[in-house]
Formats: sequence, structure tokens, C-alpha cells
Amino acid sequence: MSAVTWTGERTDGRARIGTMATPHGTVQTPNFMPVGTRGTVKTVDVDDLATVGAQIVLANTYHLMLRPGEDVVAQLGELHGFMAWDGPILTDSGGYQVLSLEPRISEAGLVFRSTYDGARVELTPERAVTVQETLGSDIAMVLDVPVPLPSSRADAEAAMQRTTRWAERALAAKRRDDRALFGIVQGGAVPDLREQSAKDVAALGFPGYGIGGLAVGESPEERNRALDAAVPQLPHMAVRYVMGLGDTEGILAAIERGVDLFDCVIPTRLARHGKALTRTGDISIKRAEWIRDREPLDHACTCLACRRHSRGYLRHLYTTGEPLAQRLLSLHNLTYTFDLLRGAREAIADGRFAAYHRGIVQARIGD
Repeated sequence: MSAVTWTGERTDGRARIGTMATPHGTVQTPNFMPVGTRGTVKTVDVDDLATVGAQIVLANTYHLMLRPGEDVVAQLGELHGFMAWDGPILTDSGGYQVLSLEPRISEAGLVFRSTYDGARVELTPERAVTVQETLGSDIAMVLDVPVPLPSSRADAEAAMQRTTRWAERALAAKRRDDRALFGIVQGGAVPDLREQSAKDVAALGFPGYGIGGLAVGESPEERNRALDAAVPQLPHMAVRYVMGLGDTEGILAAIERGVDLFDCVIPTRLARHGKALTRTGDISIKRAEWIRDREPLDHACTCLACRRHSRGYLRHLYTTGEPLAQRLLSLHNLTYTFDLLRGAREAIADGRFAAYHRGIVQARIGD
């Protein structure tokens, strides 16, 4: 039996709710993972994460294998002890760095130059698994080959096929029975390649599947067509995870298509740039119109920023460079995101997800 399992509870159309069981606790799906690239979610600590409703977090293999190194993390209690987070952790394999760092790619694996000191770094499908098992994450991801968009069909197909071959090698390298390994679907923005990739990777029998190479510049319509092609080919009792997707409409559209799990830097990155996510649209706290505003960011929000502080105060903090501004805005944006997902779960349970989806979108665009 896999170390990670998913049990379905209710469907509403293709949208579904369920429970993902992991070695460090359960996750109610659909759900969202804050991104703790280097073992921390920027500007917030693990108590903050628990308070805002996080059930699972993501960390990055590439960065942690370089600093401080997977052996150091293991000596300090693996990721759970290192981060002092006792809930589930998923680690990305480092495949996304194909897009951001432009490594040399061959059938053997990837060769990077370290972002820290320029040293040569090799990452193979086998090493990606070994590093993640040393880190001790509940869920490891296979090393994949995403393609930038737009890309030619030939490039997307070659990357898709290599991703499948690497998934087979990753499975052969897996050693820990107390940890899970998820496969990844690729195929660019080409629906029939997405369908074929999902079939091929599903045949390998993973307990969960990331759908990678999306949220990288494609249109919402292209993304939805890719999901429409891929998701029906994945096993019903497996976790379905769209990697890197975090905008409101994107999340809801993916849930509508049967997706269970998401991660993204959007909530905290936007916060660091002075933007707050609200039920009636996004707010740039830098704008002069908030100087004397006594209202909270969002009257319906229960986060620390909205319970205690006005828009005017938050603007003051941000424009004067006070670090507290980034923390408060991050807590707010994470709370907004977890409220969005909790509302989706409740709507699916009640058989009203389509109305919930429509209402959220209309409120944010002012209709």
C-alpha cells in the first residue's frame, strides 16, 4: 500500500472532495500548498501557517540540496524537524528550474550552474528521488522536463516522452516505503499530447500525479483544454495536482475539472509587492487613496491584518518599508486563498459548486 492515499467523499459534476492521507496527517481536498522554497514560506512562520489554515506545505529540492544540503537537513530531523512543521510536506523535484535556470538537458538528466556560487550541479531522475528521500518529505515528485510556452509540438512531445522515461527511472530508484512518489504529466499546450502523457504516466501506477508545465504564460483557455484532456485519463483514486497554479479563477476552473491540489507563490509574492487579494478584487495598498482609509482590507476576512488594522495603517507600513507590512499582507493573502478552497469544498459537499464558482468570479469583477 502506498504511503499516501486519497479517498473520495463527494462529487459535484467533475469537482470532487476527498481526504489525502500521508505519514504526517491528512489533507482535505481540494487544497492549496504554500510554497516554502528554502524550508520557509517567506515572511511567515509555521505557527502562522497553522493559524491561517495550511494543512500541507511545499519545499524545493533544488534549493535545499544546494543550501544547506540534504544531509544537513537529514541530520537536523529531516524537513519536518528542520522546519518545525509537523504536517505533510511535498517537495518539488527541481524540474521547474528547467524553465527558470535553463540547464543543459540530456537523457542522463540536468546540469545546472548553482544560483549560489556558480558550481556545476547534476540532477538525474535517480538523484532527485534520493535527495527527496533524504530530505524526508511525505511526497516526492519525479524529475520532469517542462517546456516554455509557446513551444513547438515537436519540442513538447520530446519533453513529454522524456518525462515518462524519467518517471520509470525514478520509480526504480525509490527506496523508502514510508514516503510517496508522484508522477508528472507534461505535453505543453497540446491537448492530445496531454492526453497521451496522462495515459502513459498513469500506466506506471503512481498514487498521485502532478500536471506540470502550466501556469507559465498560457491562456486560461489553453490551460483548461490541457486539463480537459489530461485529468480524465488519471486514476480516480489518485491525487491530481496542478503545479504552480494559484490565481483565483485558475484554481476554481481546475477544481471544476476534478483537480485536488495546488501550489503557488502568488499569495506571498503579491503581498511582498503590496497587493492584497480580496473577495471584491485585488487591492494595491501602495495607492494614495488609502492614506486615511479606516476600513479593513476585506470585511469578511478573519486574518490578523483585517481584524486589527486599517488600509491606511497597512499603507503606512508598506510605504515606509516596515517588514511588518509584508507579514500582514502575506497572512491576509494566505487566509483569502484557504478561505477560497474551504468554500469550494463546502460548495461541492452541498452540490452547488457551479454557483459558488460563478459567484466568486462575479464578485471579483464587480458584476
